[in-house]
Amino acid sequence: MPFKCMKCGKCCRETEMPLTMRDLKRITSLGYKVHQFAMFNGRYWQLKNVDGHCFFLNPKTNECTIYPYRPEGCKLYPIIYIEGEGVSVDPECPAANTVSAEEIEKAAPKLMKLIMEVEGIEEDN
Repeated sequence: MPFKCMKCGKCCRETEMPLTMRDLKRITSLGYKVHQFAMFNGRYWQLKNVDGHCFFLNPKTNECTIYPYRPEGCKLYPIIYIEGEGVSVDPECPAANTVSAEEIEKAAPKLMKLIMEVEGIEEDN
C-alpha cells in the first residue's frame, strides 16, 4: 500500500527543508525571487517560514501553492535522513505508518543523492 498523505500540513510548519540549486531554479522560473521563499543557513539554502509555516503553504487549505514544482525533498517526504540513524520515516508525520519498507528502499538512493547535491558533494562516476 503506497504512502497516503493526510494533507494535514504538519510537514510544512516550521520547515527546515533544504533546497538544491535545481529547486531554486525551478521555483524562480515561476517568477519568485530567491529571498522571498528561501534563506541561506550558513551551509545551504532552505525553505523560508512565514508565520510559522512554509512560504508556499496555504494555511487555510493546507495545500502547497507550487505543488507540481515543489522541492525534491518535499516530494520524498516523509522519508527523511536522520544523522546517525540513516534513512527513516519522519515519526512526526501522522501518516508515517502507511510508508512501506519498499517505498523507503526505493527512496533511499534518491534521498542520499539529494543530500549530496544540497551539501555540494560531487558524485563519483
